[in-house]
Amino acid sequence: MTAIAFLIGVLVLVIGLAVSIALHEVGHLLPAKLFGVRVGQYMIGFGPTLWSKRIGETEYGFKLLPLGGFISMAGMYPPAPEGEEPSRRRSRFFATMVQDARDANAETLIAADDRVFYKLPVYKRVIVMLGGPVMNLLLAFLLSAIAVSGIGVATATTTVASVSQCVIPASEERTDCTAADPVAPAAAAGILPGDVVVSVDGTPVSTFAEAAAIIRDAPGRALPVVIERDGARQTVTVTPARTDRAVTDDQGRPVIDAAGVAEYESVGFAGLLAQQALEPQPIWVGPEATIQQVGAVAQIMTQLPVRIYDTAADLVTGQPRDPNGPLSVVGAGRLAGEFAAVDAPILARVQSIIGLLAALNIALFVFNLIPLLPLDGGHVVVALWDGLKRWFARLRGKVARPVDATKLVPVTFVVVVLLIGMGGILFLADVFNPVQLL
Repeated sequence: MTAIAFLIGVLVLVIGLAVSIALHEVGHLLPAKLFGVRVGQYMIGFGPTLWSKRIGETEYGFKLLPLGGFISMAGMYPPAPEGEEPSRRRSRFFATMVQDARDANAETLIAADDRVFYKLPVYKRVIVMLGGPVMNLLLAFLLSAIAVSGIGVATATTTVASVSQCVIPASEERTDCTAADPVAPAAAAGILPGDVVVSVDGTPVSTFAEAAAIIRDAPGRALPVVIERDGARQTVTVTPARTDRAVTDDQGRPVIDAAGVAEYESVGFAGLLAQQALEPQPIWVGPEATIQQVGAVAQIMTQLPVRIYDTAADLVTGQPRDPNGPLSVVGAGRLAGEFAAVDAPILARVQSIIGLLAALNIALFVFNLIPLLPLDGGHVVVALWDGLKRWFARLRGKVARPVDATKLVPVTFVVVVLLIGMGGILFLADVFNPVQLL
């Protein structure tokens, strides 16, 4: 059953990612058609066409390699000036690439009847190019809202899930009790799994975190604890044992001292483990979390070359990878499978996979805004540069020629090669040195 659940998780992730890509292209398609641009193709994937159907002037279909999607708009670039000779500074290889791009663009102009992309006002071109990333952002908002408000966030309740039988210092790497270990205070007080903690030391508690905070700050002091068992309340006395606990930072990571040793602090310990329950959050929590994730992913993108280098180094050395680092589709699929196969309620597993899909859409949103061709952000920069060029020309009483982005094809080629290389490193890392979250 675990293997089947893993495969189901991977399949759900693949379908969800395909839908995200399809909606991304819809984000380009709708405004392009709204502004009158002739759209020849709407395709999911690349390579040979597996299936397609023409509806009106647009061919809709699927291609062999499910690594993205595209729409083919007439006149993405202006026609090359007649008689223009290739630049002598450009190699024959790149000159051929530029000419091929111009030839492909010229084919889209044949039946366009002047309904071409490059003639749109700058703001309309920006809207068309931003439509795809914005669609991913809206989808991330929706998925996050479903995950945290529709389903809920795993929260520790005041119901006791289990009771430790002994006190084991956190600095000792073992889980089994020995005869020398003292009995855990909660077990000594007679607290049982299923009991509900009502109050601690006279303070009513509504969450396990509130109860744990009181116990943690009262080592060695007898605390009256009111519990509810089988509908009846009773009071027991718990004297938290003094034990050590690893010090963590704001992100839950262990604090390491100058000698490279983990730091510990002395706290009270009762030996209670709370039951987890999915608690729906207010409707604004999902969007807030999405905005925060956008900032975090944007920071990762600014450090992408360094992150990829670190991932490659971890792959070679076998060191554990940063769980907040970049992933390939293989890594995301693996996580989805692990989420689906974990020993947890089905709803909790669904919530985790939906959250993962939301994170992937955030990544698609941020990644496509990188201002380099062939990404959407690169096309936005070209449109803005064209508008700025025309504005300066008008100030001088002249008419500027449209920006010919086909001249940037060599840059596009270099970017694509780099992206393929980085994708290859992530793919190998996700296969041979995957991120360990569970």
